[in-house]
Amino acid sequence: MGIDKQSDIAANLQIGPTSLGMVRLYIEGDGVELPLDFDPDEAEEIAEEIRAAAARARKMAPTAPKKD
Repeated sequence: MGIDKQSDIAANLQIGPTSLGMVRLYIEGDGVELPLDFDPDEAEEIAEEIRAAAARARKMAPTAPKKD
């Protein structure tokens, strides 16, 4: 599956600091538990990538009609 393919897979995402000073992304779904630990600098780089992707996605998304 590529990054631009739609999926029916659902998962929960939790983000927080660990007791060892790392930032953990914890992904859980359908029998899978995936803890991903990053040092704070890596976590900030990931956050920047997410913000940049969100900005690009906003430009690609069709505009919704305004609600009254």
